[in-house]
Amino acid sequence: MSAAHCMRPARSAGFTLLELLVAMFIAAVIFAMGYGAINQAVKSRVELQEQQAKLLELQTAVRMIEQDFVQLAPRPIREPVGSTGTYQPALISSTTTQPFVALTRGGWTNPTGLQRPGLQRVAYYFENGTLRRNYWTVLDPTQSSPTVSRELLTHLKSVSLRFLDRGGGATGTGQNWQPQWPPPMGAVQNNDRYRPIAVEITLETEDWGKVVRVVEIAG
Repeated sequence: MSAAHCMRPARSAGFTLLELLVAMFIAAVIFAMGYGAINQAVKSRVELQEQQAKLLELQTAVRMIEQDFVQLAPRPIREPVGSTGTYQPALISSTTTQPFVALTRGGWTNPTGLQRPGLQRVAYYFENGTLRRNYWTVLDPTQSSPTVSRELLTHLKSVSLRFLDRGGGATGTGQNWQPQWPPPMGAVQNNDRYRPIAVEITLETEDWGKVVRVVEIAG
């Protein structure tokens, strides 16, 4: 081996600056792609949880409304103001007043053995896109009676009810859907204890569109 060859310095091991820059660029691209995928997965999960919560809210509201109507009891209540002989029907609904429906229902559970009846007066309100359920701790509430309120459903566009009457009455007609209850005088044999055959509930939601449920009333 010649002396000149022996004196040539050996090339040092490692990466050049250009190679390091290329490697860092590739790593940055991979990191950006991974971060985008993770961020999208997190957003999708949050949206899914929100949709699940809204669906559960809708299911709970519909189930509670169904239970109230299924257990409708033919028991009118006294007016909050006025003589004790003035009564509201067991079921009263109107498209022009608040609440939009009020009813007397049975089956009010009493696990603690409180001194109260098994019947309950319930009223539903629709205000500012929110469906609210009120009930009272006494069957014949007055203006001073405490009210227990619960918001059942939000992001709601509209609520409507229809009632299937039993037909007959002065006109002798068959069964008809009525937009309010009690129906107009003469359409049926009208009294405070009269109940419809079925109730059609229509909820128009912002997320799920129209949800229609028909509930048959026992008795």
